[in-house]
Amino acid sequence: MPASAFPSRVFQAARSRHSYNGYLRVSEFDFTLPPELIAQYPLAERSASRMLVLDRQKANLQDSHVQQLPQWIRNGDCLVVNNSRVLPARLHGQRVLSAGHTPGGAVELLLLKSVSIHPLRWQALVKPGRKLPCGSMVDTNGVRIRILNREQDATRIIEFPDLDEIALNQLLDNHGNIPLPPYIRRKDNELDRERYQTIYAHNKGSVAAPTAGLHFDKNLLSEIIRKGATLAELTLHVGLGTFQPVKTEQVDDHPMHSEQFDLPLESAETIQNARRVIAVGTTCVRTLEHIALQHAAPLQHTKGSTNIFITPGFQFQAVDALLTNFHLPRSTLLMLVSAFAGKELVMKAYAHAVERKYRFYSYGDCMLIV
Repeated sequence: MPASAFPSRVFQAARSRHSYNGYLRVSEFDFTLPPELIAQYPLAERSASRMLVLDRQKANLQDSHVQQLPQWIRNGDCLVVNNSRVLPARLHGQRVLSAGHTPGGAVELLLLKSVSIHPLRWQALVKPGRKLPCGSMVDTNGVRIRILNREQDATRIIEFPDLDEIALNQLLDNHGNIPLPPYIRRKDNELDRERYQTIYAHNKGSVAAPTAGLHFDKNLLSEIIRKGATLAELTLHVGLGTFQPVKTEQVDDHPMHSEQFDLPLESAETIQNARRVIAVGTTCVRTLEHIALQHAAPLQHTKGSTNIFITPGFQFQAVDALLTNFHLPRSTLLMLVSAFAGKELVMKAYAHAVERKYRFYSYGDCMLIV
């Protein structure tokens, strides 16, 4: 039966970001993780990871493997994936001292997102920020970078006075480093240039991988399609908002940064006519639920930015199942997963994963919530 034979999805009009009637404390989303469970390298094969299956209706857990994912796919399902590609966005250079342009101390810049093309300006994280006031110059591989101003969130706006977009992409491709997250305690290498990308990544713009998609290889995707599922691509460029630590005591006090997204018309129609929507990763959840909140059915080509913050009490409209990696304690991503499956059940699943020594975070194992 083709996917179009299933009833089209109906979304309600926009409403508030969640309907929780009490105060959630960030400490409610804490858990203890032995450091040795944090995956430092990817497995030899993408689809070799373990997969913990969480059934929301039955409230039970089942240990499985990613290669068994097709067993959970039904005819008419739609697998939604994020095709954003991670930029080699970390640059290293030296501060340029004004007297004789003598090179100063070492500088690290992490480019976050473009804010202007003419002139070429980016939002970035800069280390050491205190030693680089506005007007400072940095040299990286013979390219000048000017520090323009400091934002309220401690990021900087930097300018490349001598480059255009093409030249900047060449600089990043030739000299940029893959921005591995800080819990991976090693330098990036050539393997990361391949494995910290999904096999369907082609739209450049992320500074962190949509990690649930790292488990897919061509054979696994082909088997899922043979089960009668469709594939729909969207783009959400992962930025600071996804991985920024939560520093407030109350969940609602945490400010979310905005991230750019694009849902093509073909994907919107495929999702609209799906029997069940399976989001591969929290980035797909955030994109689809943002669109569902802002626009009435049917889904259509939509692009823009979202700072949606999904916490327990949120009423999901677009997503029926979720494949996701295991997330950091006290993180917005753990809060989203708790909203989808229930906080008590998710924390039970995390305790089970720790006990069974699942591998955590970007290069780790995953959880399927059905």
